[in-house]
Amino acid sequence: MLDIKWIREKPEALAAALVKRNWTKDEADRTVDGIIAHDEARRAHLVTLQEKQERRNAASKEIGNAMRSGDMVLADRLKAEVADIKSFVQNGEATERDLDAKLHDALAVLPNIPLDDVPLGKDEADNVEVRRVGEGKRKSNWTREHFEIGEAWGQMDFERAAKLSGSRFTVLSGEIARLDRALGQFMLDLHTTEHGYTEVLPPLLVRDEVLFGTGQLPKFGDDLFFTPHGEGRLGLIPTAEVSLTNLVREEILANDRLPLRYTALTPCFRSEAGSAGRDTRGMLRQHQFYKVELVSITAPDASIAEHERMTECAEMVLKRLELPFRTVTLCTGDMGFGARKTYDIEVWLPGQDTYREISSCSVCGDFQARRMNARYRKADGKGVGFVHTLNGSGTAVGRALIAVIENYQNEDGTVTVPQALRPYMGGLEKIGNR
Repeated sequence: MLDIKWIREKPEALAAALVKRNWTKDEADRTVDGIIAHDEARRAHLVTLQEKQERRNAASKEIGNAMRSGDMVLADRLKAEVADIKSFVQNGEATERDLDAKLHDALAVLPNIPLDDVPLGKDEADNVEVRRVGEGKRKSNWTREHFEIGEAWGQMDFERAAKLSGSRFTVLSGEIARLDRALGQFMLDLHTTEHGYTEVLPPLLVRDEVLFGTGQLPKFGDDLFFTPHGEGRLGLIPTAEVSLTNLVREEILANDRLPLRYTALTPCFRSEAGSAGRDTRGMLRQHQFYKVELVSITAPDASIAEHERMTECAEMVLKRLELPFRTVTLCTGDMGFGARKTYDIEVWLPGQDTYREISSCSVCGDFQARRMNARYRKADGKGVGFVHTLNGSGTAVGRALIAVIENYQNEDGTVTVPQALRPYMGGLEKIGNR
């Protein structure tokens, strides 16, 4: 959530940022004008309330003076005035709550402000490549996609999954299931033992306010799965970012505790509401998948450096697996709702003869912290401020499985197990039909 004080002082900067994010100028101007109007109405009402309360206090004293002097007519008139003010204040407090809610709702749907070095652009075609590691194998006459290999082995079953749950689900078995498990364990071990992240096993079902805290609600409610709980509901996490980032919600952290770095291997659940017709074959886009998440909580002056560090941690997964990849900076039009800057890591898939996203690492500034009311005590002892939050995939396990199968496939139909995974695979060097 953005700072209303900043918006009040720099409305033109907000409008310009919204235009960078592909809003039309008219839409941006109307939105900013509407927020300013909400804020001015709220502030004017608060001033009126304060004036009325001050007058009530003064009139109460005047009642005592009038009664001591025997002027009962004046005392009765002042009593009537105080009663009217009391009624106004009670109604005014309800009006204040309504005005607060309107301003809150208007702010809640505003995206974050891109950093100055984020490239301008409309969509993924305008993303900027930062670096490329490794050389991807070009598709040959025997190269197959992951689902062709998995189905040929009888270890990647989409039909049975559809009987159980519908489309966009998969049943893995045998060596492929073991390889999937090995990837998750390898990633967790790398991030905890070498990169200094603390492993967490968080809840998979969370409250609405937790989803609001990281920006999934209200904007992306259609992409979530919910289940009734008591008199309300709980949402299945679309990413462990939700649970991990909210670990510090409504807290004031000591400065010397920062940075906090968390990692988790969890299933993730997404309805893919806006992806009809996209990636319908295979495992690229699923309703349920496993992902290793990275989350950092930092002081404001450390978040940019932490973003680079987090991205390097995610890249190291692919380096250790010896998978070709490239890292791109997302342009303003392709960047996520809560991000100030995002690096996407795209792994090479020979079966598709292209790069596909396997990790997205974002710095969010204080955008999520304001929604969660997550703060820290400043090092100089002068008050508290909002923390900065970051999140990244370290990495998506299912997509890493796809990448390993496709990049390590052999002409005889087997798949070589990467060196980094062999300790997790009981020493196996190859898997598949042999």
